[in-house]
Amino acid sequence: MNKPHFGLTGLAVMGQNLARNVAHKGFPIAVHNRSVEKTNQFLNEHGSEGEIHGSTDTASFVAAIAEPRAIMMMVKAGAAVDAVIADLKPHLSPGDLLIDGGNSLFTDTQRRVEELEAAGLNFLGAGVSGGEEGALNGPSIMPGGSRKAYELVKPIFTKIAAQVDGTSCCAYIGEGGSGHYVKMVHNGIEYADMQLIAEAYDLLKNVVGLSNDELADVFSQWNEGDLDSFLIEITAQIFRTKDAETGGSLVDSVLDKAAQKGTGKWTSQSSLDLGSPVTVITEAVFARCLSALKDQRVEASKVLTGPNTSFTGDKAAFINDIRDALYASKVVAYAQGFDQMLAAAVEYSWHLNPGEIATIWRGGCIIRARFLNRIREAYEQTPDLKNLLLAPYFTEAIAKGQNGWRRVVAEAARLGVPIPAFSSSLSYYDGYRSARVPANLIQAQRDLFGAHTYERVDQPGSFHSKWG
Repeated sequence: MNKPHFGLTGLAVMGQNLARNVAHKGFPIAVHNRSVEKTNQFLNEHGSEGEIHGSTDTASFVAAIAEPRAIMMMVKAGAAVDAVIADLKPHLSPGDLLIDGGNSLFTDTQRRVEELEAAGLNFLGAGVSGGEEGALNGPSIMPGGSRKAYELVKPIFTKIAAQVDGTSCCAYIGEGGSGHYVKMVHNGIEYADMQLIAEAYDLLKNVVGLSNDELADVFSQWNEGDLDSFLIEITAQIFRTKDAETGGSLVDSVLDKAAQKGTGKWTSQSSLDLGSPVTVITEAVFARCLSALKDQRVEASKVLTGPNTSFTGDKAAFINDIRDALYASKVVAYAQGFDQMLAAAVEYSWHLNPGEIATIWRGGCIIRARFLNRIREAYEQTPDLKNLLLAPYFTEAIAKGQNGWRRVVAEAARLGVPIPAFSSSLSYYDGYRSARVPANLIQAQRDLFGAHTYERVDQPGSFHSKWG
């Protein structure tokens, strides 16, 4: 067996599948886990799938890798990453590379890049999307750090990533913590996408009255058009899945409390720091928070009233309106996410390529979708595009579907159905297309009570007035 240049520590499911992926693609790999039992189990089950070297301790693991070493850490974000770095560092040589493949906060990655480079080591923060299946069969990989560091693992990463139209779904993102930042925004968009689909489901089931089998058919049909995406595809699968316990649909047995690991919240927090309004993502985060208040919601449902009415319109037409609302809102969510990434690039002096980011999101990742090709084309045609809504394709798509979008938001409000993501995306669209918004009154109020000054529409400068 050849002595590998690449190693992986952290053999939970994602780490195991990535290691197997590397071996399947013909690269020798060293593997290690803090628990010796986990390492031995992995070798017993998968050790024959390629050139896989197992080690039971840190020193022998590092020694099993040829210099310059590249070691990928697949451990929980936060203190665990720093602990693994501290464990590995005494055994490394100058020029070796450490890679964090977890969902770390980008500021932690920035710090680690600086600390390790000062010690003569390389560091990459590589976002990996695609879940367990993607890790094994081809994820989307978003590496950030120095380009020199990326070149050490480029042959492996580009080979193990998903491939779409002959293009690898891995590309160098940029400096510092940019790889983890892009992965964070990817996850934020994922929150928004999932919330929008959930709101469409709520409307289709509880307003239109579709059965779960009918829901599966609708989502399958939608997946054949512009809404074609991994999340729409699996939604149809979910509605077709039966519960072995009850015999009914399994989705109906799932408690309505959505968990979260923090990347959506980080996206919203960063957007506030940057002044970049990612309203759909933030509403999706808040919707999960509200879902967690299950006991309170049950009590509130007994005392808080809503409209006493029902849907009386054309159901087939309303289903089409929901589809249009879902697509338009999805466009807004992606527009906001890309706007935030570009704002971060300016703030942190990163050189992000939005068209390339859209390209590597087309396969492997959770938010992979047909219309990412349209996003890539939009940035290829206009590299300095200010907002995706201004790209001709998306301008036309929303113009075509906005009447249905508005009918959905209005009908949901009339019926008392909560659709925070649909509503906020429409409000953002209307706000963004407004040449003048009522912020002049807000600034006047600020000047009156706090002498914060204001600008005028007819002359430059800063002004303060005595009001009233």
